Amino acid sequence: MAFYTYKARDNDGKQVSGIVEAPSSPAAVRVLRDKKLFVVELVTGRDQSPLPSILSRFRRVSFGDIVNFTQQLSTMITAGLSLPESLTILRNQTENPLLSSMLDDVASQIIAGGNLGDALARYPKYFSSIYIALIRAGESSGTLDKVLNRLAETMENERDFRGKVGGAMVYPAIIMIGMTVVVFIMMTVVIPKLTELYKDFGTELPASTQFLIDVSSLFVRFWWLAIAAIIGMYIGFARWKKTPVGQTIMDTLILKVPIVGDLKRKVILVEFTRTLAMLIGSGIHILEGLRILKGSLDNILFRNAVADAAVRVEKGLPLADSFAQYSVFPPIVSQMMKVGEETGKLDDTLTKLSRYFQTESERLVKGLTTAIEPVIMVVLGLGVGFIVISVITPIYNLTSQIK
Repeated sequence: MAFYTYKARDNDGKQVSGIVEAPSSPAAVRVLRDKKLFVVELVTGRDQSPLPSILSRFRRVSFGDIVNFTQQLSTMITAGLSLPESLTILRNQTENPLLSSMLDDVASQIIAGGNLGDALARYPKYFSSIYIALIRAGESSGTLDKVLNRLAETMENERDFRGKVGGAMVYPAIIMIGMTVVVFIMMTVVIPKLTELYKDFGTELPASTQFLIDVSSLFVRFWWLAIAAIIGMYIGFARWKKTPVGQTIMDTLILKVPIVGDLKRKVILVEFTRTLAMLIGSGIHILEGLRILKGSLDNILFRNAVADAAVRVEKGLPLADSFAQYSVFPPIVSQMMKVGEETGKLDDTLTKLSRYFQTESERLVKGLTTAIEPVIMVVLGLGVGFIVISVITPIYNLTSQIK
């Protein structure tokens, strides 16, 4: 059996399009004729693989693509279009060949009798376990349109938040790259030429100048060894960081760094409260929601706390009391959870809490940017000052001797 994309006209002359499954092209035409459709165009469906061509291997489906896909699918489902129709339209509209192929595969599975949650679960790289769980909950409860709408709003807020955090880091990143380039040029071009000049005069060099020359000489001769060492250290550190011990040590240290640690904690709390609110609001049981949410948190201390809290909830303890036991969660989290449990509006309470943490995170981002700028300027000034003094001092000594 193969899948064919078709364009046809009905008895009223209205153009329709979609996907049909049949063993051959003539069979596909007969199926469409049985549906009283006059076939205008019939194209063999593309390979169901998410990488249909060599070119697509160099493309990627970004988080923004998934956000746009969710928003558009939500709009179409709410407007009354069927799921296969909506996916076909989205597939034809996208300019990303990888996303187009993926939507083609998803639509084909749904036409063959599958459901959206299982079809998207074939692409865990792009659709998280939380996303899949929400889609499945929406399909089972018959509220897919509402789930998609809420999911689209949440992902849009997340995209905006990521943009603000990323935008605040652009200036420091540019400065650091500029500093690296300047140091590289100084060590490989400027310092070696000055070294030859100093040798010609045979003057005694200050300690700072000699140190700079020695470092430059090592860098010029063994730059490949330095790069290999840096790459090796990075790979070794990355592997160590993935171990339970490495994760625990690094995640603990990050949370203790001034400003940065507080920002990291707030960002995780934004994700935690927002996602848990969405899961509960979509009809997913609290215990199941905690188990799904645990894997999405980017800190082992939070993951362990959520796992332990889930065990406590399973034993019958209130959600608020379960989270009150862990220091990684500020007291306001358990307090607001208690209010939500007592009023029966836990999802709304968690949503308000996520907005509070997001506001705090944005404030910290501004503070971090403000704090980083003078630190970078001081470090840059000290580095430039050391190089200038090391270079100018021998020249000054030479001119003094000439006089």
